[in-house]
Amino acid sequence: MSRIVLTTIGSLGDFHPLVAIALELRERGHDIVFVTTKQHKNAVELLGFEFHALRPDYASPDDPAMMALMMDLKRGTERVVRDYIFGNLEETYADLLAAAQGADFILAGDIVYAAQPVAEMLNIPWALCTLAPTSFLSAYDPPVLPPLPLLIKLRAFGPSLNQPLIHAIKLTLRPWGEPMQQLRQKLGLAPIDNPVADGKFSPYLNLALFSSKFAAPQTDWPAKTVITGFCFYDGSTHIQPALQEFLDAGPAPILFTLGSAAVCTPGRFYLESIEAAVELNRRAVLLIGKNVPPAELPAGIVTFDYAPYSAIFPRACVIVHQGGIGTTAQALRSGHPTLVVPYSHDQPDNAARLERLGTSRTVSRNRYSASRAVKGLRELLRSPKYAAKASDVSHALQAESGVYTACEQIEQQLDNVAV
Repeated sequence: MSRIVLTTIGSLGDFHPLVAIALELRERGHDIVFVTTKQHKNAVELLGFEFHALRPDYASPDDPAMMALMMDLKRGTERVVRDYIFGNLEETYADLLAAAQGADFILAGDIVYAAQPVAEMLNIPWALCTLAPTSFLSAYDPPVLPPLPLLIKLRAFGPSLNQPLIHAIKLTLRPWGEPMQQLRQKLGLAPIDNPVADGKFSPYLNLALFSSKFAAPQTDWPAKTVITGFCFYDGSTHIQPALQEFLDAGPAPILFTLGSAAVCTPGRFYLESIEAAVELNRRAVLLIGKNVPPAELPAGIVTFDYAPYSAIFPRACVIVHQGGIGTTAQALRSGHPTLVVPYSHDQPDNAARLERLGTSRTVSRNRYSASRAVKGLRELLRSPKYAAKASDVSHALQAESGVYTACEQIEQQLDNVAV
């Protein structure tokens, strides 16, 4: 039996894939330790895993001002990575180092940059798990980055044009990682090349926790990268009785959700969505988190704080969401078309990939309105090509086994150490 540390910082979309992997690793006899932010403490301990707190604390949903800064379309990623993660790197390192004593392996989420020096200091192997393709910054499959939306228009020109552009982007990111170089120098470790980009990957194993249907491997991805398929976990699949009653009482509704992060700073998303559902004369379910619902809702429209996506998404006719990778994966698995309203981070790129798959349409966050939602939803509902493609992709995803593949790869690394 090996002691394996799983560490992540972020929302449920970051946390749930690691829970899925942790459950399987435990079934295989391994001792699992979670090192993550305190917002996930109850979930970790209810599942019977050992929990250690990791700084910095993820922005609380009860702090909408901070969440708005982190979900800002143009500068949200910079604030999260440069200010929040690298700005607190030494605290993250100290917490993870203490919790990883006696561990045999570390599996780290994409922005737990401290995992690399911790693994080096403890002389143990580690893997980076990447949830969304945008993290690879590939010139052969260039991402749509929130500050540079026009990059999508350059995709067709291929790597000859995109390579210098991606190189320039990586150069702009390099200063963000200066705290890593300072920490490594303090620890007596050699500097690494660009800790935010190419230097963040593991020399042992990099797990791309998404489907090859969503993004194919590229020649400029780091060595020892394996696409596993999406890793699904949703906790309870129980739908509350009032929601179950609504679903059973009529045709499949439109489902509106903003995941577990963007929901903290929704703007007019839910108000415009209600108007759109009324104009379309469609039933609708709005998952609104801790937001206060309107005093009076039109007939056929209901709000709930949350419902497990694996249970509710298959009951929808169309899903309108923010494009977070966890929500995106669940929507693809449901087999229904989607309208994506990307808020920040990887979401614009995920939205573009869904459009290229043929399962989705996109309305930008700043232009989302009832009229634009109606236009996009009418196309998705009237044109059978979207539903047909969504069904095809869903069947392909159900043939994958992301959790199994990830665990097999981790155990191969453990076997290598044993030899």
